[in-house]
Amino acid sequence: MAKLIVNQEKITDIDALIKICPFGAMENKNGILEINASCRMCKLCVRRGPEGAVVYVEDEVVKVDKSKWKGIAVYVDHVEGDIHPVTFELIGKARELADKVNHPVYCLFMGHDIGHRAEELLHYGVDEVFVYDNEMLKDFRIEPYTAVFEDFVNRVKPSVILVGATTIGRSLAPRVAARFKTGLTADCTVLDIKENTDLVQIRPAFGGNIMAQIVTPNNRPQMATVRYKVMTAPERKAEASGRIIHCSIEENRLKSNINVLSVTKKQKEHGISEAEIIVAAGRGIKSEKDMAMIYELADVLGAEVACTRPLIEAGWLDSKRQIGLSGRTVRPKLIITCGISGAVQFTAGMNNSEYIIAINKDEKAPIFKVAHYGIVGDIYEIIPGLIENIKRVKEA
Repeated sequence: MAKLIVNQEKITDIDALIKICPFGAMENKNGILEINASCRMCKLCVRRGPEGAVVYVEDEVVKVDKSKWKGIAVYVDHVEGDIHPVTFELIGKARELADKVNHPVYCLFMGHDIGHRAEELLHYGVDEVFVYDNEMLKDFRIEPYTAVFEDFVNRVKPSVILVGATTIGRSLAPRVAARFKTGLTADCTVLDIKENTDLVQIRPAFGGNIMAQIVTPNNRPQMATVRYKVMTAPERKAEASGRIIHCSIEENRLKSNINVLSVTKKQKEHGISEAEIIVAAGRGIKSEKDMAMIYELADVLGAEVACTRPLIEAGWLDSKRQIGLSGRTVRPKLIITCGISGAVQFTAGMNNSEYIIAINKDEKAPIFKVAHYGIVGDIYEIIPGLIENIKRVKEA
């Protein structure tokens, strides 16, 4: 961390010094110069102000002993023992990262009556599964779950922790990161690791206009959350390998200010996240009534209909149908994009699809850079013909 120190006795003209700052971060408080939160550390006041009036000081960075932190850990996200598929995707990535630096792969599994479910994780290349099975962990409550997570980290000291960007994961990961005063990168799309075990975390930033590369070189553990369908789950092995370690924690640490009175199960939805075929509509659709041809194409293919953000804002589809950074991440076997230019915000949510077919009249549209097959032309001419051809093939 760095800071600016003001030496009041060396300031000859306080108003002149204030005018140097382009961000209005300096204030005259009864003859005392103060720097407010608008400061951007540009250091103009240091360079152009009276010598020694404002001094830039960078705190000494305390380097962590990375040799004491070993292993890639995955938090097992589950509902009543039913493991969320994002967990297996993260195990696959954890195994890939661990093999690069010769580290083990751990899983943290907490809940109640979950012991019999833990063995399933050993079929996916996990070295050790740490199981915290306690009745007080039956329902997710942030205080006891954070306490268990803290106990696990102090016990194992994993270098990296991966958490699924689910409702629970998004709530739990920041608490744990704050507990250990470490960094947390949310919604990573690419993960890699250096020889010195620094995790390279890549995610879209500034509305998806750039891809930010983030590292946490002076803190451990390193933490990242990843959305479902971003990584690839490994194949399940017939033989289990690794071991299960049953852990306990003092019950007074599991106390919570939250009492769960009842749990109402959410009705299962059939949406775009699990769809094998998707027809996605974009800004190229001129009016809501024209969505009829999109639905017809989806119907003949047995596909789900999805869209980009402008169609959600227009009220044409439900927000659960949106693909992209502010929507859902999908990985279907086939996706057909209709009238979608292919901004980074959209492609980040679907570029791992098995086959991508893009239809757009602009041959320079970015969508063609990620598409496996591209059709340059007017969707109002191509889609009706495509529907007729599909119907003809199906009838034959």
